[in-house]
Amino acid sequence: MAINVQFLILILIILVSCEGKPLYEGPLSPEESMKTFQLAENFKVEIFASEPLVIDPVSMQYDGDGNAYVVGMLDAYKDDSVKGKGKIVMLKDTNGDGRADTSTVFVDSLREATSILPWKGGLLVCAAPNITYYKDTDGDGRSDLKEILFGGFFNKNEEVQITDLRFGIDNWIYANNGGQAGEISFSRRPDAPRLNVQGADFRFRLDRNEFERSTGPGQFGLAIDDWGHRFFTANSLHIREVVVPLRYLERNPYLPASAKSTIQNISDHDPLMHQLSETPYWRQERTDRRNKNYQENNLDRVEYARGHFTGASGGTYYDGDKFPKEYYGNIFTGDVAGSLVHRDILSVVDSLPYMVAKRGEKEKDKEFMATTDSWFRPANFSVGPDGYLYIMDMYRQHIETPMSIPEDLQETMDFDAGNEYGRIYRIVPKDVGPYKPVYPNLTKVSSSELVKALQHENRWWNLTAQRLLLERQDKSVIPEVRALFAQSENPRFRLHALYVLEGMDALDAVTVMIAMKDPSAGVRENAAILSERFPDCLSQLAEMINDPSIRVAFQATLSLGQFKDKAVIPALAKALELNGQSSWFRTAVLSSEAGSGIDLLKILERNSFFMDASSWRVNFIETCSNVIGARNDKNQVSGLLSLLAQSSLSNTAGLQSASIKGLVEGIEKSAGLENSLKEKLKSISSEAEGNAPKAIQDLIELYAI
Repeated sequence: MAINVQFLILILIILVSCEGKPLYEGPLSPEESMKTFQLAENFKVEIFASEPLVIDPVSMQYDGDGNAYVVGMLDAYKDDSVKGKGKIVMLKDTNGDGRADTSTVFVDSLREATSILPWKGGLLVCAAPNITYYKDTDGDGRSDLKEILFGGFFNKNEEVQITDLRFGIDNWIYANNGGQAGEISFSRRPDAPRLNVQGADFRFRLDRNEFERSTGPGQFGLAIDDWGHRFFTANSLHIREVVVPLRYLERNPYLPASAKSTIQNISDHDPLMHQLSETPYWRQERTDRRNKNYQENNLDRVEYARGHFTGASGGTYYDGDKFPKEYYGNIFTGDVAGSLVHRDILSVVDSLPYMVAKRGEKEKDKEFMATTDSWFRPANFSVGPDGYLYIMDMYRQHIETPMSIPEDLQETMDFDAGNEYGRIYRIVPKDVGPYKPVYPNLTKVSSSELVKALQHENRWWNLTAQRLLLERQDKSVIPEVRALFAQSENPRFRLHALYVLEGMDALDAVTVMIAMKDPSAGVRENAAILSERFPDCLSQLAEMINDPSIRVAFQATLSLGQFKDKAVIPALAKALELNGQSSWFRTAVLSSEAGSGIDLLKILERNSFFMDASSWRVNFIETCSNVIGARNDKNQVSGLLSLLAQSSLSNTAGLQSASIKGLVEGIEKSAGLENSLKEKLKSISSEAEGNAPKAIQDLIELYAI
């Protein structure tokens, strides 16, 4: 059968070739390719670098002096026999014309390197299974120091491996892990237990030797906005936002799966995109086969070969100072399958603890950038110290892991087509004159000058200065940083100052409490996070559940759960009464021990919370009862049963039966439960819906209360 299929494909190729049109298009020069670009009307494209200076670029970062380092993933989509050909080069524009003219290899022989981040004069490099630190110590431009920091990441598919290193406003370094399995070790803490990262992403701090799981799974593309909110990209879901950081959910191991939501697809226009390039033969054929299979098996599923996001990649937050103001804070995402660049405008919705991503008014039926050149593969983006947006174009005929393509279709494809190509484009407004180079030289300036750089309009300068101050730990500038926090009229600059103080161990409760009353919601939200380490901030944090910003109130609810003080419980009850109709707020309350116990339910009952048996209240008591059951603490269980039997809940059968259902399901999950007891619990659960009081009495007797 395989021979027949290959023979038919060969005949097809011959027939197509005889008609004068090849099965797949050929490459264009950078200049020819640029002529095919259709771009938003106020912008133009310039070439920053192209082959042979750069090949297969997937990540570009600038060090503190403005040197551009680029990851070339030359071994992408190759079998194991040719892996290990990746390299990182430093590009320089020596004559200031805006186009790189030299390329120096910083490190080579890398296996599936995907991401870099400057750190302490060197680079952190993601190349699964490791995150490694490389540094040039003798000034020849080539790394001569190598330190494997983290090991154990998944490395069987280059499309879902550890990647996208980002330095966050909170001084943590984040990376996407695609939710892949891995037992992570840290060379600087050899005695630390290995960290299981399955189902999660990853974050770490090298200044404090800390590492932990973070909310995911993100694939290839990670954007962090001015206030620390994370957005990530994953193929057909081009933009999702982290709503609940994983550290809050993991403090309560008894939460049921139904209460563990952490991320939100925030696009109001998924999954459509407006593609100009032709659909390649293999993709159309594979899609047709899959859809036929779905139909034959009566599956309610449809796949699309074009016009829908399938290769979303590189989502990047534009925080430069050269685009018109309305573009600041937009997220740019490539689709490597559709050969286009998509733009999302992030909008605040008063009732939601996350953003909503919308198309621009002039991009309802087109993309920010698209092309008919199907080799254009916008894999990633970067905002430079010059304030412009850069696009990393791998420029390949095919960009898909072979493991997801049928073998007979692979026979029609040349996965090496494009091995010698790569382009990096710069997007600039049309009205900008000749390019003017920017030379930051931040590694050479004084720490006082770095404090001034925290106030630059281009956030690249802010974050780079913050990182360098974190690395230097020059405590002499703390008074200047405090003055910046106290006096700056720009909330972004105040927040950078706040986290510089945090990074220098110079933060105190008084400063945090001032930040908790800041005019900016973004500053207040971060102040709530920082308050978690200061008990003196608790009373003010409890007041923040009334904040006019839903995001601040949400963060305050999450942060309250970090405190063990019983004063937290009435505040969490109030948060639930105010915003419990939101499933996100219910999760925020339940994620803590204080927010998922009998004491909270007693306060709610006294406040007549359960007089209204609306669906979300029923959902809450069922989930809370589930947690109490999973803990299987006799005092907590007996307290709940007494509450159900004697309080206002006894007059509301729906609440009673929901609570019993949740309680029994929770108890059944607890360890060491005898089979005979499990059978009794099942019987009680089944009778709860029809006769809740009887089920309650049976449970009371079972627990000998």
